[in-house]
Amino acid sequence: MATQQKRALISVSDKAGVVDFARQLVQAGWEVLSTGGTLKTLTEAGVRATSVSDVTGFPEIMDGRVKTLHPNIHGGILARRDEANAGAHLAELEAHAIAPIDLVCVNLYPFRQTVQGGADHNTVIENIDIGGPAMIRAAAKNHASVLILVDPVDYRLALQGAVDLPERQRLAAKAFAHTAAYDAAITAYLLAPAGLPAQTTLELKQLEGVALRYGENPHQSGTVYRLGNQQGPVLDASVLSGKPMSFNNYGDTDAAWALVQEFPATVAVCVCVKHANPCGVALGSGAKEVWERARNADTLSVFGGIVALNCPVDLETAEAMRGTFLEVLIAPSVTPDALAWFRARKPDLRVLVAGPARFSGTEYRPLSGGLLAQTRDLRTWDDLCPEVVTVRQPSEAEWEDLAFAWRVTKHARSNNVVLAKGGVTVGLGAGAVSRIWAAERAVQNAGEAARGSVMASEAFFPYDDVVRLAAGVGVAAVLQPGGARRDPEVIAAANELGVSMVFTGSRHFRH
Repeated sequence: MATQQKRALISVSDKAGVVDFARQLVQAGWEVLSTGGTLKTLTEAGVRATSVSDVTGFPEIMDGRVKTLHPNIHGGILARRDEANAGAHLAELEAHAIAPIDLVCVNLYPFRQTVQGGADHNTVIENIDIGGPAMIRAAAKNHASVLILVDPVDYRLALQGAVDLPERQRLAAKAFAHTAAYDAAITAYLLAPAGLPAQTTLELKQLEGVALRYGENPHQSGTVYRLGNQQGPVLDASVLSGKPMSFNNYGDTDAAWALVQEFPATVAVCVCVKHANPCGVALGSGAKEVWERARNADTLSVFGGIVALNCPVDLETAEAMRGTFLEVLIAPSVTPDALAWFRARKPDLRVLVAGPARFSGTEYRPLSGGLLAQTRDLRTWDDLCPEVVTVRQPSEAEWEDLAFAWRVTKHARSNNVVLAKGGVTVGLGAGAVSRIWAAERAVQNAGEAARGSVMASEAFFPYDDVVRLAAGVGVAAVLQPGGARRDPEVIAAANELGVSMVFTGSRHFRH
């Protein structure tokens, strides 16, 4: 062989930590090969590096489009060094004066960032990396002999001495995921102008540092993934205290935080969620008040639930939670004294701080062997054109409660009916297989509090039975989408019983 010195090929767009990494490799006796901008960065920092052009005997051409696609590079990466094949492969390397490459450190042109920055089409196309994915895949294929690094957090591994096969295999899997995600982003970009689905390949990244004990039940395994580079308020929340998040915690907390975002930031709101359904929602003037109102809306269901607030949680609010067992508390901030109280008095409670929800335009639902995809239901109350279809008009206070109840019903599982009064839910019936059963559950939950309340439903009433039930317990106003064949009968019943009815014209099924 031409040399027994270990050789590393470094060519990165993300140059975080690369100078120190390369310098330490050189100090450890490695030869560093590099290209283009990376070579310039290293040499300007005083790190000794060899140009790839000196290895290939051919200059970079076509504005750098062709530089590493050469047998002297890919032969050095792909040569097997295991006992069964090393002799033949290494003999071929020697015959062609090719030296082995033992480490490949590559990450790719910033394609996504270029697209997100609004660059023109030609600039975007020039940021499709060709040589980088080829080197990554070659090294990952030959991971038993070649260490592949695509993430700066893994640079330290190469400096710790020998890397065992399981760890090499993990790095290879990470490398293939890196190139797969890159190809998915390119595919999405090229399909979008034709009006085709924006993403035909989903890029899933396992959330680092998160290990779920199990899935929905102890006999199921569970994992948390991020979709592409998307941000999620719960995925990216800071966990300040408590046990690690569970599979069910993630789903329920995401549901609670999404409902909190339906309300203006100018009013305090508290949402209590149990099994992905709201069980108590309240408006008010501060965190302690809205917590107590939401809790009192259904003290039974809130046990073991998720609580989300859109306002800072202070010590007074924390102390007000003393007697209630909760799984998760999520808010925009928690004061230091409140956090200290939670850590001392409720050490298992998961306390999260999250930013405003920024929802992507597409959401997915699992199927056996596939996925459903749809645009997210982002319609707000201000997007509606409510129409009063009865003789009796809602009062100003009833209008406020109708808008409040509509926001809640949009986030409860179908079929659902919500009763509200004075900015607090007094009765909730969700996940029912018939509209009347949902209404009966809401009325039962409300008890005497139903009198003077308003009712909201996420879908139309097929019969007048719900209106008659509502009027019988003193509900003053009803809101529903309308659009049923028997709407005239339903409206007539409301007029007969002196109940206001408002049609929104917008259904909000949530399954």
